[in-house]
Amino acid sequence: MDRTNKTASRQATQAIERIYITMRHLFNRGFYKPMGVSGTTLREGLLQLKPEIYGSIAEDKLELNGLTYVLDRLPSGIEECKVINLTGDEGYRNSSLKKIIPPKRRRNCYRIDEEQMNIEITRGRSDIYDLLTHLTFLFIESHKIADRAVLNESGALSREWLKLEQIITSKKIAEKELEIAFVHCSNIIGRTYEEVKETYEKLSTEQHPHRFLKTIYWLGKLAIEEVTKDDKRTIMFSPVLRERLGHHIHGEKWAQSIKKELDQHNWLDRPIHIISANMHSVMNCLYGRQVMADKYKNKDAMEVFELLSSDESALYHKKIKDFAQKNGMLFIKDESGSNIDVQLFDCKKINLKETYINEIIGSQEVDNDCILIVMDYAFGEQAFEAMDELLKSYKYEDRPPKNLDVRSISIMGKAGVLTGKKGDIMIPTAHIFEGTSDNYPFENELKPEMFNLEGMDVFGGHMITVLGTSLQNKEMLLYFKKSTWAVTGLEMEGAHYQKAIQAASKIRKSINEKVKTRYAYYASDNPLETGSTLASGGLGLTGVRPTYAITKKILEQIFTDS
Repeated sequence: MDRTNKTASRQATQAIERIYITMRHLFNRGFYKPMGVSGTTLREGLLQLKPEIYGSIAEDKLELNGLTYVLDRLPSGIEECKVINLTGDEGYRNSSLKKIIPPKRRRNCYRIDEEQMNIEITRGRSDIYDLLTHLTFLFIESHKIADRAVLNESGALSREWLKLEQIITSKKIAEKELEIAFVHCSNIIGRTYEEVKETYEKLSTEQHPHRFLKTIYWLGKLAIEEVTKDDKRTIMFSPVLRERLGHHIHGEKWAQSIKKELDQHNWLDRPIHIISANMHSVMNCLYGRQVMADKYKNKDAMEVFELLSSDESALYHKKIKDFAQKNGMLFIKDESGSNIDVQLFDCKKINLKETYINEIIGSQEVDNDCILIVMDYAFGEQAFEAMDELLKSYKYEDRPPKNLDVRSISIMGKAGVLTGKKGDIMIPTAHIFEGTSDNYPFENELKPEMFNLEGMDVFGGHMITVLGTSLQNKEMLLYFKKSTWAVTGLEMEGAHYQKAIQAASKIRKSINEKVKTRYAYYASDNPLETGSTLASGGLGLTGVRPTYAITKKILEQIFTDS
């Protein structure tokens, strides 16, 4: 690696460290003004870093892909709020306030009044880091709008801004007015009419058809007030959140609810396999063939799985879930605030010969005495809290603590790939913790040679567990890829899971020291390729084949104990 790239990667690493140190300081302080003096270090760090996911953040024109990505992860209406209050789980669910959940991030948010949005933080520090970087990006972009909307010579508002305001604040926007709004908007944000129209259509929903235009207007309006009236927006951290963060309050409730279910069904003495995945692939692999018998006749397994991931899949999902709940599956809806739902599978009640797994295991002897615990995806640092609590001994009333007979822990997730393309598979041999000297080598039961699917590459190597996907810089990632670290991809939970597994197996001795571990990731993006970052859109059906290939291989190993 040449000296220029190495220097750039060091600068990026230092910028990330400054950003995280600043976030912790602001959190302890209790509040700050993102576009004021207190937010300067965060803004400067983000502009120096220029994360791939935020595209043209350092340029004068508005970054549209990054804006779309961020708005999908923030509550609708947040652009209108001058006060954003990050809180713990403080009982808002019992109020009459309407809960707002962003489309692509599980957060409970509440609009308190015209000026304030409250966002519940129940998933740990990673959730705070994620929010603050997205909000910093949003506010930086808002001042780009203000810079073009205010005529610097006189301080008056530009004609384009006044016309856009007139259209947006009208009760009903006619088709002709909508096109005029696109024209004025394109001039204000420095983008083409075509780009504006395309982003408008991406963000339009039945409830909020004009979300993009209204977002541009409100971001600009509040930024203009910051410039002309010194009326700064504020981010606050509630005293309850500051007091409870890091105390495993939600993780402990979550894990205890699972163990109570195991206890009530007399499953505590059964062999247990834990799988961190989604809430559909294991269930579909175990029950889909029986429910989809009519569709299965003329299609192979992957075609059926693609059908189950299509827009017409809702009816099939309900049929499979209903069938599963009558044949060994127990669904635990999360009520702890952790936002991690769980499925328990009593494998004695599952006819494995009628599953897709039978195609792989054939005539091998099958161990179906086990219980599967399938937990939905954790988020960043929350993975340690959840797994750490789940692997602790079960304590109930006056009975002595009881260890769970955990035989294996399998982690399937999506990650950024540095050497391949969307839809490829990564099989790690170690997790390296970004920003620290911590590294977690382990024996992975899954191997790259176990996967052989046409059009899909499989990479073995090391994975870096990053502090947040929204702060990744191209030079820094190139360093991890080309240096002796030999990193093949990046994700957010691996090292956290490994830390919890090692604590339980080697220190607490609450699970078997020889517990088997499996890690596999499918590539959701390639942050080193323009147009392939997370902001470029989801995987769609590209993610179906690797998801089910990994799921089937995990289940094959669990049932054959191989």
